[in-house]
Amino acid sequence: METEQGKLPPPPGLIASLAAGFDSVANSITVIALPVLFDLFLWFGPHLRLRDLFQPWLEQLPILYSNMTSAANLEAAQQIWSDLIERINLFGVLRTFPVGTSSLLSIEMPILTPLGSPPTFEAGSILGLIGWGALAVLVGWLIGALYYYWVSKVTLRPEILPLWKSLAQTIFLSLIWVVLLFAVGIPVLTFLSLTTLISPALGQVVLFVAGMAALWLVVPVYFSAHGIYTYQMDALNAILNSLRMIRFTLPSTFLFLLLLTVIGQGLRFLWTTPPQDSWWMLVGIIGHAFVSTALLAASFIYYRDVNNWLKVVFEQLKKQTTAVNA
Repeated sequence: METEQGKLPPPPGLIASLAAGFDSVANSITVIALPVLFDLFLWFGPHLRLRDLFQPWLEQLPILYSNMTSAANLEAAQQIWSDLIERINLFGVLRTFPVGTSSLLSIEMPILTPLGSPPTFEAGSILGLIGWGALAVLVGWLIGALYYYWVSKVTLRPEILPLWKSLAQTIFLSLIWVVLLFAVGIPVLTFLSLTTLISPALGQVVLFVAGMAALWLVVPVYFSAHGIYTYQMDALNAILNSLRMIRFTLPSTFLFLLLLTVIGQGLRFLWTTPPQDSWWMLVGIIGHAFVSTALLAASFIYYRDVNNWLKVVFEQLKKQTTAVNA
């Protein structure tokens, strides 16, 4: 006699979802236009810098923390912060989370181009930083929502919400995660800054541990936006559906997300091989746009197939339970 478990259909295949995602983007190649244009803007467009704002603090660093650590550690920490401040382009926050346009250069933050140094201007005061940052985040949410809308449409061809409703739900979803990010991120960043001042090596260890913890926490909410574009859910129901999906498929879904991360981050090393001032970087930008968009498309396909599979499984289990109790 066949067991109840044997009657259940097999879960969706991970490789099949990946292959379908790459096929979808290859058949609608124009969908990579947004990430390509975004990276070109970060490369050749004006850079919004914070050097003048943070330079006075950087110069006072040895005096402020002279009693907490050695002069060598202070000098190393000062050099790290100086290099970071020199490269920061506030327009990089246009790459928003959890919904945002994929980008190669929002992390790399290039300061050179084949045409020379890009134009730069300073954010100015703290109020300028807050104003520019808020504007960039809002624009990033809108661009990211358009990107997700476009990818989901060419991948799933669903009966999707009107664009403006998708934008509204995306912004609401993003606001939820911003509140949570500030609640958790500010204490973590404060602790990271202090450990870096005490010992740069210890700071690197803390950063690695924090990154691993963040990766594990991201898994339950990775698909929180997918319900908006796949099943026309509102933001809260999309979050709840993501948590429900992960609850019943954690091993396979974690493996799928790990596969996406390995492919995306592994190829990032290839895309960033050319120097910043070489036109070969354009090849990396296009390659990254294609692969990252294909991985996003694969995640939409996997999300849809897993939810359809769970629906079938629950229906069969309900019938089996009814038959046993009859």
